[in-house]
Amino acid sequence: MKKTLLISSLAIIIIACNSGTDKKTELEKLKKEEVKLKSRIEALETELNSGKNQLTGGISVSVLALKPEVFKNYIDVQGRVDAEENIGLSTEMPGTITKINVKVGDQVNKGDVLAETDARIINKSIADLQINTDLVNLIYEKQKNLWEQKIGTEVQFLQAKTNRESIIKKMEILLQQLTMTKIISPINGTVDAIDIKAGQLAAPGMPAIRVINFSNLKIKAEVAESYASKIKKGTEVVVHFPDRNDSIVSKINFVARTINNNSRSFNVEVLLDPTKEYLPNMVAKLNINDYQSPKSVIVISVKSILKDENNAAYVYVAADKIAKKQIVKLGKVYNGKAEITEGLSEGDILVIAGYDLINEGDAIIYN
Repeated sequence: MKKTLLISSLAIIIIACNSGTDKKTELEKLKKEEVKLKSRIEALETELNSGKNQLTGGISVSVLALKPEVFKNYIDVQGRVDAEENIGLSTEMPGTITKINVKVGDQVNKGDVLAETDARIINKSIADLQINTDLVNLIYEKQKNLWEQKIGTEVQFLQAKTNRESIIKKMEILLQQLTMTKIISPINGTVDAIDIKAGQLAAPGMPAIRVINFSNLKIKAEVAESYASKIKKGTEVVVHFPDRNDSIVSKINFVARTINNNSRSFNVEVLLDPTKEYLPNMVAKLNINDYQSPKSVIVISVKSILKDENNAAYVYVAADKIAKKQIVKLGKVYNGKAEITEGLSEGDILVIAGYDLINEGDAIIYN
């Protein structure tokens, strides 16, 4: 009897345990189904709301009414500011610097003496020669008068004449040497640097004083040979000065007719306004206009251009509030802008934002 009761009790316990396990399994299953149902409900609500938005108006996009304009393409090169008259001066004769007549920033004229070296020996030689010159000139004049009166010999007259010519040449040489002891400005300009000091020994070729004519500045740049047929004197150029945060619009003033064998490039120059302050060797970025559409065309941002499976370029335009796929043909592309040669016309409404959310035939909203 006891054995029978024990077996019955064990059976009841096992059934109770199995019942508890089944409930846990069922609860986990229901929770998983609840998650799936919630996800499905949210998806259906989103789909219904989207459909409702399209039924009531369409997908919101931004558009632009197209107007024709002249398209310009540029090539970008780097150049530098250069002074046509940028001269480093040095003494022509070795000697000690005795005098500096200018300071940095001074305006000087052509022929001004900027500095001098020791010329005492030359000056003494000139003074001594001058005494002899006076005597020789006097003798020559007397011999000339006598010869004209048929007094004296021709040899005496010719000797006096030769002595006079010889001493004149010696004086000219000494005066030239005296000039060589002076550093003279060959141009009008501004003293930009002085690399000598009084008492310092100077020699030919040694940097002494730099003079720059800032009223005659230009930009020099090198352009690749492939553009030789496209760039001519008078071509439009936009010049940017990164260090000055400044830009100017000008024209090419000079185009070299020779190609550099090493770099396979040619030189171009742009004159600068002398009233503005530019510095020699300043970096300049040149945008040279190498192409201009012969007439006004449609120009759009390259961001609005898409490609289909055949790699054909297309855009979306609005036609009665409906998105329309329009195949376009591209011309030149520069600085994020594309020239459209076929496919778009003046007045077309181009989708410029939201084009990635629409398909052909979708209803669209825009202001």
